[in-house]
Amino acid sequence: MSIKKLKIHFVGIGGIGVSALAKYYLSKGNQITGSDLTVSEITQDFAKRGVKIFIGKHSPKNLARDANLVIYSPAALENNPELKEARRLGIKCQSYPQALGELTKKYFTIAVAGTHGKSTTTAMIGLILKKARLDPTIIVGTKLKEFQNSNCRVGKSQYLVIEADEHMASFLNYWPKIIVLTAVEADHLDYYKNFKNYVSSFKKFISHLTSKDYLVSNNDDRIISQIKNKKLKIKNYTLKQKEVKKLRKVLRVPGKHNISNALAALKVARILKIPDSVSFLALAQYRGAWRRFDENQMKIKNWKIKTISDYAHHPTEIKVTLKAAKEKYQKKRIWCVFQPHQYQRTYYLFSDFVKCFKKAPVDKIIIIDIYEVAGRENKKIKEKVSSEKLVKAINSKKVNYLPSIEQAINFIKERVKKEDVIIFMGAGDIYSKTKKFLLDNRA
Repeated sequence: MSIKKLKIHFVGIGGIGVSALAKYYLSKGNQITGSDLTVSEITQDFAKRGVKIFIGKHSPKNLARDANLVIYSPAALENNPELKEARRLGIKCQSYPQALGELTKKYFTIAVAGTHGKSTTTAMIGLILKKARLDPTIIVGTKLKEFQNSNCRVGKSQYLVIEADEHMASFLNYWPKIIVLTAVEADHLDYYKNFKNYVSSFKKFISHLTSKDYLVSNNDDRIISQIKNKKLKIKNYTLKQKEVKKLRKVLRVPGKHNISNALAALKVARILKIPDSVSFLALAQYRGAWRRFDENQMKIKNWKIKTISDYAHHPTEIKVTLKAAKEKYQKKRIWCVFQPHQYQRTYYLFSDFVKCFKKAPVDKIIIIDIYEVAGRENKKIKEKVSSEKLVKAINSKKVNYLPSIEQAINFIKERVKKEDVIIFMGAGDIYSKTKKFLLDNRA
């Protein structure tokens, strides 16, 4: 019996999550179109595949009248012209989490949740399953070198490995058989309002498991220890395990946090009866994800300067990433150029950012202006916080405020030394703005 192919339109197809789902449906033979406000590597890749992509202001004209389904980014507002048109025409509309949630019911789903470590742990689990010839489908919030720089791998088995994002309680749409919980720490307080609500959402997500399902739990995390449901099959992992020594030797990605991520992946593999020899081989071959301690070189003054691009935007992520950089490049001078992501996150976690950068084990830090997230900012909070105020509160000679990435780059170019390492860090447009500079100056 042939399965009817769908015509699906994706609003915000350039997003790292929405694009993964679009690739999934495209690989299944469905006809897809998409729209986004700006051109990106992701939209360009779809265009090369023959997908019709609309760039710029959203318009009802972008939507085919005979579309069967519209899948939209959670960032899309209710008055989005394409969504309004779809609803007027009676076309089914689903947010990205709702659409992914339907898939989780059709597969044996392994979902990785937590404030930190989701993408890396998802990638590690996916690679172990692939190495074990379990042919998984993987949907992850970053691009993986092992999958031709894609954020989606479509397999033929029952297994689906996903990154389960807690922002706007997205993960409450998912119904997995295994949940991996990496860390629970205050974030997205613009949505949750307080830490209690944030923790409650994780409790609700865990409640989606039945007594036959598994919770893989980070025993080093204090909050996770408090919210575990004892009726579940719980598999704990901890940095006190004997496997830590071996992982420290074989992992290519630096830092204790990545050892912890690998331990979580190892627990999942053991639940699925995958031999440790297969798991360790897969973990040893993992080369790291896009914008997760992503190392390159560029040329300045005829010197080959090591650069690192990293997505870290939460104080704890910044702390562990800079610590990992110092451990790897102990004798080198390390620069960090950081772009805070969202005014509300900077405001709610202000004191944590101050502590993080005061104690940062690097030599030079430049903080540029806050990246404003469209549709998610509060005008009153915008008036209360700025990068300039953050640098003033940090009050350290090694921390400088410069408004733009261009000014930061010029500042570094004038002062850089031959053996220096430069980290460009943040979840905003720091990546796209540094990309051209790195390409123009590549070693």
